[in-house]
Amino acid sequence: MFDSPLSASAYEVLAVEPGVDHETLRKAYRLRLRQTHPDTGGDAAVFVQVQRAWELVGTPEARAAYDRGHGFGDEPAPEWSGWRPPAARTDTRPRARSYGHPGGWRRERYLDLVREWVGRGVAIDDPYDPALVRSAPHHLRRLLADALAEEATARVVADLGMGYTVWHDVLAARRDADPDAKIDHIVLGPSGLYGILSEDFGGPVRLRRGEFVGDGVPGAPIAELLASMRSIARAAGVRFSGAIVVLPDEDVLEPIDEIGKVRGVRVAIVSRSALATVLRRGVTGARDVGGNEVFDVRTRLQQTVRFA
Repeated sequence: MFDSPLSASAYEVLAVEPGVDHETLRKAYRLRLRQTHPDTGGDAAVFVQVQRAWELVGTPEARAAYDRGHGFGDEPAPEWSGWRPPAARTDTRPRARSYGHPGGWRRERYLDLVREWVGRGVAIDDPYDPALVRSAPHHLRRLLADALAEEATARVVADLGMGYTVWHDVLAARRDADPDAKIDHIVLGPSGLYGILSEDFGGPVRLRRGEFVGDGVPGAPIAELLASMRSIARAAGVRFSGAIVVLPDEDVLEPIDEIGKVRGVRVAIVSRSALATVLRRGVTGARDVGGNEVFDVRTRLQQTVRFA
């Protein structure tokens, strides 16, 4: 929330213009608290957003820092940076085996399309400048938000350890869909084989009958993930243990929500900070992958996987 290219800004949550004075901002905050409080019929998720917005802009110091980082100040500082070298590691623990480029396909698409949107021949000093991103069409902001979500998930799964193997940006080649359909991540470990979708809808969403619903939800994300998993399973001759959808921490009410079977597959909706826990213990009722089967599944996937 607020750090996503899709999310409303703190000012939008408080229903004020970015340039209002502090007293106007404070009155708007109190009004929004009354409007969104669950005891008066408001939405609990929006109520939390209002409180978080005030934490970010409720004092002159916090507001100045927020404005600089989100493109509202006189000298906006880039928040959605380009590629950076990996930070130096302070531990020597082996990391998960990792293949593919998380978020790479969507980053490339974003960079191509944002330059096309700005106009040919127009120089862009920083395609990730918050002010530029905020003014871009929704489909461009979605591409960047999804790329950032995939990269964040990749950082989590990399720390699972040497017992895990991860494939990122895997082409699904589904017969019923766009040839570019893909699975964001496939994770193989002792707890099972999981297809993972990294999502960012720009705010809290709801589930209805095993699918996300809401204005910010494109298509049927869970159904599309399961269809892509079936395609990979057929091609590689493997069985997935379950599906996991990863959302930003602020956009879920419960860090782990195991919603049961959807189209015969066990599905869990988890916060980003809870993902490692779920992958280590497995989704309840999901089939483990142990012993020599791990090596067999890994070999089959290595021979089958193609990257976006």
